[in-house]
Amino acid sequence: MPLSPRTRRWPGFCLTIITAAAPCVLAQQPPAKTAVPQASKPPSQTAPPSAALNSPQSTHFPILLLIEAPDQSWDLRIGQKGPERLDRNGYPPIPLEAGEVVREGNADAWTYKAKDMQTGAAVTARITREPCASAANVDSAAKGKWVFTAGVEHAQLGTMQGCGRVATELFPRIKNQLTPDEDEDENAKPKTPPPTITKFKSPVDYAYITATAKMLAKRGTLTKVVPGKAGDDLTLSHNGRQLLFVYGEQMESRQGLSVFDSTTGQTKELIRAAVRQPCWSPDDSQIAFLESVNGKWQLWTMPADAPDKAAALSQNDVTTLDGWADPSTLLTSDLQTLSWIGTDGTLKQTVSASDLYGKDQFKLSSANAVRVHPLNPDLLLVAAEVGGALQPPITVYDIPNPSPDAPKAPKKEEGKPAQALFLYEVHSKRRVLLSPLNLTAAQPEWSRDGLQVFFTGRASPSSPPVIYRIFWDGTSLTKVHDGSDFVVGQ
Repeated sequence: MPLSPRTRRWPGFCLTIITAAAPCVLAQQPPAKTAVPQASKPPSQTAPPSAALNSPQSTHFPILLLIEAPDQSWDLRIGQKGPERLDRNGYPPIPLEAGEVVREGNADAWTYKAKDMQTGAAVTARITREPCASAANVDSAAKGKWVFTAGVEHAQLGTMQGCGRVATELFPRIKNQLTPDEDEDENAKPKTPPPTITKFKSPVDYAYITATAKMLAKRGTLTKVVPGKAGDDLTLSHNGRQLLFVYGEQMESRQGLSVFDSTTGQTKELIRAAVRQPCWSPDDSQIAFLESVNGKWQLWTMPADAPDKAAALSQNDVTTLDGWADPSTLLTSDLQTLSWIGTDGTLKQTVSASDLYGKDQFKLSSANAVRVHPLNPDLLLVAAEVGGALQPPITVYDIPNPSPDAPKAPKKEEGKPAQALFLYEVHSKRRVLLSPLNLTAAQPEWSRDGLQVFFTGRASPSSPPVIYRIFWDGTSLTKVHDGSDFVVGQ
């Protein structure tokens, strides 16, 4: 009798055995009726076997990928559910909420939908399984691994082109990859996630006002208390040696600018006039400040070692001086416009208050402050009074494991608007809330590595001030000291 194939099926595969039996059946059939004898037919006239049922189209798509720019200025991680995080040089990471994944027919091309979890902006990533033409620029030593060509579009940041590769080393192991010893009990409490930022440098030179209203200056292992009454508008030189501060009250006749030298322990008066908001230039060679002239606050500068050569840089009425944007540019505000002023008096750049603060999200106030990131001039740290409509696209960072010292939400007190910190990107106008809304946050200060933000927080207007630190991605809120006016040297 001629042999015909018969198939035994186990879950996941089909095994064919040479035997005198019926063809392989891929789906359950009703019980066969008793066969009726038929006349034999020549082999050429034998009826062909019925066509197998069409298999459903595969929904598989590439996971655990790294999409990277040719110049390594950004990268996008695609995990098990889709896009997880967008990283850019000089900016905090952007967490993404994965959405729909669509395969383009039978082609090796996929489109991933996602959402910026901080602003709600739409994000789309399209990858094609083909060698990336820019792979040699991405990593010449491993260009054979860049087997995907990719494009990423962010509604606020624009379109970016890059290359993709499998990057399982960047993702935590999934459960079926764990060894028996590592496998977790499903009923066990979830483990605390590791901190997102580990390679940061805590300040070694800093100053602040203590809870007992004393000015304290720390340089390395040396800590000194500045003699006399605590001043205002503290600013520490980048070398950590000299502390500028304003003494006296504005209503008093005796008011001026002084400097404390931590090496000698001596305090010296530099200017006797109505001044405020002094700041050191990046190389500590110049000092800028606001001085009241005929009822208007004007921008002045002077050599750090020659206060007698102080001169007005601009005759315009200025509300706040927010520091140096670079060695030749100062940042000022008149409440309506944030302005970059060159040391030659020229206007270099402006940002309107409506762009900076958003519609009804934050309020204009002379108490607001702006600080330029120490390594990225496009990124601003802003402290501002919270408006009545703080809504998306701004969202609060999720801080799953706040410090035990983090206070509870304060009771609302009329007439006392809270302040909050947010990050603002000048080019894209992207705005993200940084500080938790259960704290009034003021007096922001960048660390020199640009990964940490220090600020003065209050649980309520009547509670004592506390100095906190938070990472620039909104994680690891931590109490640093009791006190206020924390400023960093290095």
